[in-house]
Amino acid sequence: MDDYRQKVEEMSFEESMDALEDLVRRLEDGGIGLDESLRVYEQAVVLRDHCRSILEDGERRIRKIMETADGVKEEDITLE
Repeated sequence: MDDYRQKVEEMSFEESMDALEDLVRRLEDGGIGLDESLRVYEQAVVLRDHCRSILEDGERRIRKIMETADGVKEEDITLE
C-alpha cells in the first residue's frame, strides 16, 4: 500500500478524481470478491485523502492571497 500512496502523491487533483471515480464504479458494479473489494476501498480512501489535502492547500493559498494590509479578509469560497 505504501507504493500506492507514493504513486498517488504524484498525481494531480484531476488524475486523482478520475482514479477515484473508477474505483467507486468498480465497487458499485459489484462482481469482485471481498478481498478485492477491500483493496479497492483502501485505494479509494488514499485517493480521497489526497484530493482533500489538495483542496485544503488550495483554500490556504486563497486565504493567503486575500490578506490585506488591514489584516485577513476571510470570505466563503465556493469551489465548483
